[in-house]
Amino acid sequence: VAHVSMADPVSPTLCEHIARAADAERIRLVRGGTYICIEGPQFSSRAESLMFKALGCAVIGMTNLPEAKLAREAEICYASVAMVTDFDCWRDGHDAATAHDVVRMLGANAAIARRLVARLAGVFPREHEPCPIGSDRALDTALMTAPDARDPELLSKLDAVAGRALQQPWSPAHARHG
Repeated sequence: VAHVSMADPVSPTLCEHIARAADAERIRLVRGGTYICIEGPQFSSRAESLMFKALGCAVIGMTNLPEAKLAREAEICYASVAMVTDFDCWRDGHDAATAHDVVRMLGANAAIARRLVARLAGVFPREHEPCPIGSDRALDTALMTAPDARDPELLSKLDAVAGRALQQPWSPAHARHG
């Protein structure tokens, strides 16, 4: 059992690399903003959309929360590039979103995303950069299960994503969040 901190889910260093790649590709990028993850697939009601907007949410989506948590548990730095497909139903002058609208915009966004990822892959540092928010060391203070209580078969399955932390000496301090 491990409980990783999600206080700051987005890596500022990775965001900086993404911003530079977007700039080099002349892709308009808005940095920052609050993402709200809803259960999907679904569109929001007008009341929900207005509530999310009033709360200061910039993007509504259905995948970032589980992605960010899985990345943190695997000690992988995480950032999201949210490409808007629709304005849901909150924006005056726009019809409510339809599946057809979303699919059309996904196609247009896919070409932009390919350019961004290709540029990012080409300029990404070869050497690991320490993460300023500790994503790359998230398991150091997250492991709860003492070594003698760990299932060896499960440990072998977790080696690829948690081997570094699982091979370190354990103490009760590991169970405290820092």
